Amino acid sequence: MKVIISGGGTGGHIFPAIAIADALKAKAPDTDIHFVGAAGKMEMELVPKAGYPIIGLPVRGFQRKITLQNLTFPFKVISSLWQAYRMMKKFKPDVAVGVGGYASGPTLQVANWMGIPFVLQEQNSYAGATNRILGFKAHKIFVAYEHMDKFFPKDKILFTGNPIRGKISNQDTKTRAESLQKLGLPASNKTVFIFGGSLGAKTLNEAIKKGLSEGMIPANLNIIWQIGKIYWPEYSQLEIINRPNVKTFAFIDDMPLMYQAADLVVCRAGALTVSELALLGKPAILVPSPVVAEDHQTANAMALVDKGAAVLVKDTDAGKNLVQAMMQLVHDDSKLSEVSSQIGFFAKPDAAIKIAEEILKIGSSKVKS
Repeated sequence: MKVIISGGGTGGHIFPAIAIADALKAKAPDTDIHFVGAAGKMEMELVPKAGYPIIGLPVRGFQRKITLQNLTFPFKVISSLWQAYRMMKKFKPDVAVGVGGYASGPTLQVANWMGIPFVLQEQNSYAGATNRILGFKAHKIFVAYEHMDKFFPKDKILFTGNPIRGKISNQDTKTRAESLQKLGLPASNKTVFIFGGSLGAKTLNEAIKKGLSEGMIPANLNIIWQIGKIYWPEYSQLEIINRPNVKTFAFIDDMPLMYQAADLVVCRAGALTVSELALLGKPAILVPSPVVAEDHQTANAMALVDKGAAVLVKDTDAGKNLVQAMMQLVHDDSKLSEVSSQIGFFAKPDAAIKIAEEILKIGSSKVKS
């Protein structure tokens, strides 16, 4: 069977796509999988590292303000459609998969024109524009949140959860104490893990910097702080990060180690992050990014908050309230236990396998016909 997987642009699209591909290979090793991404985006590096071929389309997003880039937008769309058509004609996929992002649009539109069945995987609680447009033509739509029928036809929706990258779902059995020992932090301290994505988040960084410099974060609380590549040159020069209870990183490869060490996580509310927290049962304070499409991170966070599965601090309030909320929650064992229990509702450890099984069913019926 041949499968095309399209989309990307962010880790929140790319890692679920790779997880689906890995699950397809696990269920049906002879499956031939090709990826389609946007030229110059993260997927062009990450997908080959995962062992899959990828082609990049010139497609880009349409800017809401008047820019020179918008003048070239129609030409890039036409070129992307043509390249997608040529690739489909040559590869002859039995089924196509879209995970959201710029490349999904032209790839799945061509699949529809050519009569190739396609499915969608929507990571967020507020569906992205590409998936909303294509949803009515899709065979199946795999979602991670309830009430997604406000965006998609109800009879096409399957509540599978988000596929999680293997390093998280297959983490080793290190205990909290062993993880802290590896990090050089005392196991007797409570531990907070703060991260804002690979690039970092200035709001979170400024709040933690203030909390440390003003003594609001005591020496008997461990801080694991992923500052981000963009902000590392500035924050790595701070004297306060040299304290024995503080470990800082520009970028983190070993996320399972950090999660295992943490009693509490402070982070943004991207769909992949939320799914990882749910899978691991980690209590979290979510600070949604205000600069994402349709404010979907707030929607992700509120889906948890409404069930008592997380605590929300608005980005605009983080400078004033984040450290205070963090200090209150990390020392409240009863609340930590309650939040950990509630977030388990969103845990779907077999999401990638369920999605792969549905894709194989659709592809098999296409082959037989």
